[in-house]
This record gives sequence, C-alpha cells and structure tokens, in this order.
Amino acid sequence: MADQARTRRMSVRVREIVADVIERQVKDPRLGMVTVTDARLTGDLREATVFYTVYGDEAVRTDTAMALESAKGVIRSAVGRGTGLKHTPSITFMHDALPDDAKHIEELLERARAVDEAVHQLAEGAKPAGDIDPYRRTDDEAE
Repeated sequence: MADQARTRRMSVRVREIVADVIERQVKDPRLGMVTVTDARLTGDLREATVFYTVYGDEAVRTDTAMALESAKGVIRSAVGRGTGLKHTPSITFMHDALPDDAKHIEELLERARAVDEAVHQLAEGAKPAGDIDPYRRTDDEAE
C-alpha cells in the first residue's frame, strides 16, 4: 500500500498523462471534445479510474466512450512510461456526471427564484384578511 500523499500525486500525474495522450496521440474520429476532470488510484496503485466529460449529446458521449475503450492500451502504455510505477495501473473510464448535475441544480434554483419573485409580487399589494393587529388587547394595553 502506498501512502495517501503518493496516491494523490500519482492520481494527478495519471490525469495529466491521460489528458495529454488523448489530445496528442489518440486520432480516433469518434472522439469528441473530451476533458479529463479527475483520476483516482486505488491504495495499491494498481487500478485507476479516469473521469471525463464530453461536449455534446448522448450520441457523442457514446462514440467517445467507445473511442476511449479502443485507445485504452495506448493510454495505459503512456501512463506506465510516464509514472515509472513497477505495475502499470489498469484504467477504467467513467463519464463524469458532475457538470450535468450542476446544470440541473442551477435550473432548479432558477425556477425557485422565479417562483419566489412571483410570490413577492403577489404579496406587494396584499392586505391582511382580518384586522391589522389580530391580537386582542384590553384598553390599558392599547395605549
């Protein structure tokens, strides 16, 4: 088991190497506009999970996933050369859903703001249904 600091350093290094290889060496026409967002290695440095995002619709995501799977050998070889580890980690590519989730949350917040603004506009000219001061008071307390 490697210590956590080394695992983090290797994760950053793997992310950089994978991004560089995708940009410079992988010439697959199915590959879309890919951004490598993160890489995580297991404690024994034998398995790497690489997270990526793709600009485009679901068809582009599917094509990019197939292109990354077919280029996995080239990418793994570059990771092995670039990290100098005794055992080159096996690589698994995962689509990063974080940007999609963030976009969905922003849309929900925008709808909540619009509803909140509508409620404030309705409340602007509203008058109480009963007395202005609904609490009963004796004559002594009224003064």
